[in-house]
Amino acid sequence: MADYDFDFYVIGAGSGGVRCARMSASYGARVGVAEERYLGGTCVNVGCVPKKLFSYGSHFAGDFEDAAAYGWNVGAATLDWKRLIENKNREILRLNGIYRRILDNNNVTIHEARATLKDAHTLDVGGQIITADKILVATGGWPSVPDFPGKEHAITSNEAFFLEELPKRTIIVGGGYIAVEFAGILHGYGSHVTQLYRGDLFLRGFDNDLRTHLAGEMKKQGIDLRFNANIARIEKTGDVLVATLEDGSILEADAVMYATGRVPNTRDIGLEELGVEMKRDGSIIVDDHFQTNVPNIHALGDVIDRYQLTPVAISEAMVLSANLFNGKNLAMDYADIPTAVFSHPNIGTVGLTEEAAREQFGDVDIYRSIFKPMKHTLTDRDEQTLMKLIVDKASDRVVGCHMVGADAGELIQGMGVALKAGATKAQFDATVGIHPTAAEEFVTMREAVS
Repeated sequence: MADYDFDFYVIGAGSGGVRCARMSASYGARVGVAEERYLGGTCVNVGCVPKKLFSYGSHFAGDFEDAAAYGWNVGAATLDWKRLIENKNREILRLNGIYRRILDNNNVTIHEARATLKDAHTLDVGGQIITADKILVATGGWPSVPDFPGKEHAITSNEAFFLEELPKRTIIVGGGYIAVEFAGILHGYGSHVTQLYRGDLFLRGFDNDLRTHLAGEMKKQGIDLRFNANIARIEKTGDVLVATLEDGSILEADAVMYATGRVPNTRDIGLEELGVEMKRDGSIIVDDHFQTNVPNIHALGDVIDRYQLTPVAISEAMVLSANLFNGKNLAMDYADIPTAVFSHPNIGTVGLTEEAAREQFGDVDIYRSIFKPMKHTLTDRDEQTLMKLIVDKASDRVVGCHMVGADAGELIQGMGVALKAGATKAQFDATVGIHPTAAEEFVTMREAVS
């Protein structure tokens, strides 16, 4: 083997990059990592972690109201937005430090600089020339805002985590999970939220019952959902943003947030010059072992446009590091990946949607239950939980499990294990429920819906 500075060099210190660097080093490889922004990547800094913290906080307004039904006399609640931001920032700094210690403790060399590829084995890292036998591109994704007049007045989820004050009126454009989550978060904190989506119904790709149910719940809360709607231009008048929609209607807001998708962060790092094959959106084409068409260059996580989920990037990293430096020949299993949307209320889902199950299996049984959560039998809150099981009739195997309701993500994790193990509806039925919980509904649904 040629005399390189490193056996393995990772561009990007996000969840996937850090895990792959750490595990590769644990197998004996000499590993270096370059990160130009912040250790921990999107998830830790402007993604999963701060979003979940914001989500926790945004539920308190409702909790204060509900407390009265349980005998608590709660005084007038006020929000200190700056304290929230300060506390969030402190937690992110703590996590940045943890990521640094993980790399240091595994003897991974950290370069806090931008890395670009000069050739298949050579990188320019902040002006320093570094060589490596194998290279991993794990640079993640970045929010994308379409071109339109006034786009400079819009923010993305990146900036939303650092707002100096809570907008009194917010327009959110988009129909993916980030748009849906921020609509609930900002509404929960007290902003008047209008969410615009250019299609008929948001959360494309999710089960239709979940999409419809969540839309109904959000509307009941007072979120102004507008489908088949989009912004034509934004103008600023003083401190007010004036959005003209494509149908000619006018909306005024204090902030306009675009959550219209994320693109792979792969441009201008030398991939094109090396001839690394990419799709039109910039996602890197890899084989089942995360190898590009340039044999020693690999890619995983959000840059390969498979699943933009932190646990998926980490699992891909475990596979790649074991294959490269521990003599394994593993492949990533993408079947039955559970996921959650921290909307208000939450979505939890694993397995196939009803539409996909009908296409794959033909004859399926659908079990569905909609009910008022026990917590709200004492409150005046009009909130409904949805639970749904999809069963392949021929094998009796449960092939889809979906929920809209409080703590859906916590409940669906266990369902993910069941589906991965190939559990049947008969086994669900034979499982004793935990009473009284919402979770028991998954093992007590007996009658298939028509």
